[in-house]
Amino acid sequence: MVVSSSAGEGEGGEVMEVIVKMSSTVPSRVTGEDKVHEFRNIDLAMKLHYLHGLYFFQNDAVRGLHVNDFKDPTFPWLDIFCMTPGRIRRHSAPDGSSSSSGRPFLKCNDSGIRYAEARCNYALHDCMAAVGRDPSLRYRLIAGEPLGPHLFFSPLIYLQITWFKCGGVSMGLSWAHILGDAFSATTYMNLFGQFISGYHPEWTLRPSITGQSKSHSPVHKNPLSVKRVDPVGDCWVTANNCKMETHSFHVTATQLETLQQPKIGGPFEILSAVVWKSLAKIREDSGPRVVTICESNSPDRENEIPSNGQSLRVVEADFSVGKADLAVLGKLISEKRADENCMIEEMMERENGNVDLVVYGANLTFVNLENAKVYGMEIRGHKPVLASYYFDGVGDEGVVLLLPMLENGEGGGGSGWMLTVTLPQNQLAELKDELKREWGIN
Repeated sequence: MVVSSSAGEGEGGEVMEVIVKMSSTVPSRVTGEDKVHEFRNIDLAMKLHYLHGLYFFQNDAVRGLHVNDFKDPTFPWLDIFCMTPGRIRRHSAPDGSSSSSGRPFLKCNDSGIRYAEARCNYALHDCMAAVGRDPSLRYRLIAGEPLGPHLFFSPLIYLQITWFKCGGVSMGLSWAHILGDAFSATTYMNLFGQFISGYHPEWTLRPSITGQSKSHSPVHKNPLSVKRVDPVGDCWVTANNCKMETHSFHVTATQLETLQQPKIGGPFEILSAVVWKSLAKIREDSGPRVVTICESNSPDRENEIPSNGQSLRVVEADFSVGKADLAVLGKLISEKRADENCMIEEMMERENGNVDLVVYGANLTFVNLENAKVYGMEIRGHKPVLASYYFDGVGDEGVVLLLPMLENGEGGGGSGWMLTVTLPQNQLAELKDELKREWGIN
C-alpha cells in the first residue's frame, strides 16, 4: 500500500511531502503455535497509552545503504523479540464465556510488525527544524494506529524508515505501551541498530526483574496516580475533553546549574519543580496539588523481555505550589513519593485485567527518562543527531518527559536535557511564555 501525505511548510514555503509504502515483516523463524506472552497487571494498566520514538541520522551514517539494508535485518531481529509481532487475544471470561471481558494476552503468532518505507522532499535538517516548529509534523515520520477495534488483527509495532533528499534518514517507532515502557522500547531499537550495522547478537531474553523501591507510604485507599475511564471495549483509545498539544524545550547544562542553587535533587527533580510551579501559577493556584512521578527502578533492560517496569508514585503538596520556593518543591518530589504500584496491581487483579485506566495525564505526570539509552541506537558507529520520544493517549492533566540530549551533538543535538511537554493547547501556550520569561527556557 502506498500513502502520500503533505503537511506544513518550510521556511522557503515548500510543503513537506512524505510518500509511504506499507508492508509487514515477520520473524525469520516460525515461533510456534502455542507460545503466548501473558501481560502483567501493570502492563494492562498502560494499554490506552502509546509511545513514539523518532531518530534522525545524517547521511554519513547510512551512506551506501539501501532500502533492503534496513528491511532485511528486521527478520532476525524479530526472532529475538517474538512477542512484538504477535496479536492480542483474550482468555475466556470468568463465567466461561468468550466475550470481550476475558483477560487480554499476547499470542506470539508471527503476524508481523507494520513496516513503512518513506521518502520526504525535505533535507534532514530542514525536516528537523520543521518538526521543532510544529511537533505535529512528526506524525508524517511515525506510522501507527491505536489497537482495535479488531484486536485480533491490530499490530502492536509500526516502524517507519524515511529517506530525505540529502541522503539522511529518520526512524520512527510506534510502540503499544502495553508491551513495555520507554526503557524496553529503547533497548528494542538499540538492538535493531546492531542488526542494521551487520552484527547479529545471539540474545536470549530473560524475564524482567523489577525491584521495589523504598518510598513514602501511601495514605489513600484508592490510587491517585490513575484515572478510571468509561469502558473502551476492544478499541483501545480514549478521548480528551480538550485539544492537546506537544512542545519540546531544550535546557542547557548552564541553565540547569543556575536552577540548582541551592542544589536539591538531580535534573529531573529540579526541572519537574520548575514546570509544576509554573503551571500552578498559570492555573492561578487552582492546581495541581497532586502530581505523579514515573521512573524506572531498573533502567538497564538489556536481554530482558519487554515490560512495564516503571514505578508510579504520587507527590502531594498541602501549600500554595505557585508561591513555593523551588528548593521546597524539589525536596518534596525527591523525598515524599508515595508508591502506588501495589495498589494498581490489586485493582487490576480484582477486575481480571479489564478496568480501563489513564495513567499519563490522570494527574500532571512527570516521566524520568534521564537514564534511558535514547542515544544507544547506533548505525555503523554513528549515533543519531537527535532522538526523541513522545506519548499518545495522554489525559487532560498532561505529561512531561525528561530526556537526555546528545553531548556535542550536531544539527539539533547538544548537551543538556529535553523537556517534552503535552498539555491542553491553551495551557501549553502560557507555559511557553512563563518558562521563557521566568527561567529563560525555550
